[in-house]
Amino acid sequence: MRYIRVMDAVLQALADPSRRVVLGILRDHEATAGELAEALPIARPGVSRHLRVLREAGLVDVRQDAQRRIYRLRPEALVDLDDWLEEYRDLWVQRLDSLHTEIARGKKDRT
Repeated sequence: MRYIRVMDAVLQALADPSRRVVLGILRDHEATAGELAEALPIARPGVSRHLRVLREAGLVDVRQDAQRRIYRLRPEALVDLDDWLEEYRDLWVQRLDSLHTEIARGKKDRT
């Protein structure tokens, strides 16, 4: 049950475009809240709320450096999501392979 709650939090966090922008920035390098705020067309309190959601979902870590808070991506949460999606990926690969086979049969029957 805990796994489902964690996965729900990750998916909800990823559903927001602003949070995906933050993750994209953090994928490349660590950043302060101020640097992240500059990349988004929203006020700083909104950025702080987005960062809190990402922290609670386990997608980012934060550390204190004097007066600054430095954020970094935690890819482990995305690995867990990828593991969960693997079952569905396999299902679609099988279905698309079957579709490809049927299309090839149809072409062969027409010739």
